Amino acid sequence: MKPILFNEPAITGNELGFIKNLLESKQFSGLYFYEKKCQFLIKKLINANTVYLTPSGTHSLELAAMLINLKKNDEVIMPSYTFSSTANAFVLHGAKIVFIDVDKDTMNIDLNKLEKAITKKTKAIVPVHYSGNSCDMKKLMKIAKKNNIYVIEDSAQAFLSKYNNKYLGNYGDIGCFSFHQTKNIHCSEGGAITINNPKLINRAEILREKGTNRSKFYRGEINKYNWVDIGSSYIPSEISNAFLYGQLLNAKKITNHRIKLWKRYEKNLKILSKNNLIKLNKISKNCKPNGHIFFIKLKNSTERNNLIIFLKKHNVESTFHYIPLHSTRIGKKIGFFNGNDDFTSSESLKLLRLPLHYKLTDKEVDYVSKLIINFFTN
Repeated sequence: MKPILFNEPAITGNELGFIKNLLESKQFSGLYFYEKKCQFLIKKLINANTVYLTPSGTHSLELAAMLINLKKNDEVIMPSYTFSSTANAFVLHGAKIVFIDVDKDTMNIDLNKLEKAITKKTKAIVPVHYSGNSCDMKKLMKIAKKNNIYVIEDSAQAFLSKYNNKYLGNYGDIGCFSFHQTKNIHCSEGGAITINNPKLINRAEILREKGTNRSKFYRGEINKYNWVDIGSSYIPSEISNAFLYGQLLNAKKITNHRIKLWKRYEKNLKILSKNNLIKLNKISKNCKPNGHIFFIKLKNSTERNNLIIFLKKHNVESTFHYIPLHSTRIGKKIGFFNGNDDFTSSESLKLLRLPLHYKLTDKEVDYVSKLIINFFTN
């Protein structure tokens, strides 16, 4: 069998046509034709009120940090098991990062340890929807409201995932998405931000336009635009937008295929789980994830690494994931771990991600599953 890659960026076939149309129009900035089409389509796909495209998921988080007016030494609570961008965005604006433990089954923020981490300095909570799976957002929002704290959803992996039949990214004050090529829907590098708090909408438009009210000028609401606030350039290239539009038109098709493959892995490997040889992904109650990641848990890092080597010998790529941020050199400098690290470090050493992407076939999932079963059988 040909090599099975861990990830292959999805190509639907119509992206090039939209890029060609853009090149022929010679309208690369200003009118933002494809940006508007993408924003409208995202709003429709996830039932969001206000959506802005950004150059990356990292930029979405940075824009969110600016919108909540962080001050030096404000505290932002998040799980340690996440990518550096989740923390960087808030550190850049002076915040102190408070890391807390994860739920051992889902690798999402442990809500049972959340309230103990809240202080008078807490400005925001950042739940990370790991693998497109969600924590109990109803409970989290109740805690945040009680303490008058912003909620910024890191939904980088959760485009088209639902919790309680509501799309993730629509629960918090702000939702942040990534369209990096490792994500289900992509444009090489890209992102989006949903603004769910009405008080933040107008300023979000200004901050992403270098602190100007240029968007009002383009809409004909003012005769000339001015510099009215701080800001930066959070508007993506129209070439990226054209590519993304082709992806978004097929977003449900891509997502449904990945969910089907996810369920096939689960069915194939359930026998190992029943025999306590591995642990499978556990989907949170009331959550419908988007098939972004399928992971298994081994007994320890040695067994995980041996399985990685075994699969590689059979032309299958697999990989672990994050190094917990609180254990890194910079993580120790910019924040601290609140409470006990019961699961974050230990569970991260057991986690192994299997190939899962739009080009993957049922036959290939069965092949990978059979290899893993053979690894334990022999």
